[in-house]
Amino acid sequence: MVGLAMLALLAAGWRKTARATARTPRRAPIVRRRWVPIAVAETTVPLYKRPNPIRRVWAVVAGSGIAVVIGAVLATVVAFGLAYVVVTLTDLLKQ
Repeated sequence: MVGLAMLALLAAGWRKTARATARTPRRAPIVRRRWVPIAVAETTVPLYKRPNPIRRVWAVVAGSGIAVVIGAVLATVVAFGLAYVVVTLTDLLKQ
């Protein structure tokens, strides 16, 4: 491996080195529109306002519901997968 790595380094060293001069353009430069700065308007924004307690409770209930549904689906998929593996393996043992 070391010999192959050294061979690769030697082969890479024989390549032509990069030029130190910039390439000259072969065609006329592209004419561009004049640069005009864009004005930016700064405005004040209202400060962060905490959500009311009803919204916070709804967020907890909805998040918990989603977690329970995802957990149930995942548990069902895993259970069917394991049942299939167990049935298949016991069937192979019976043969």
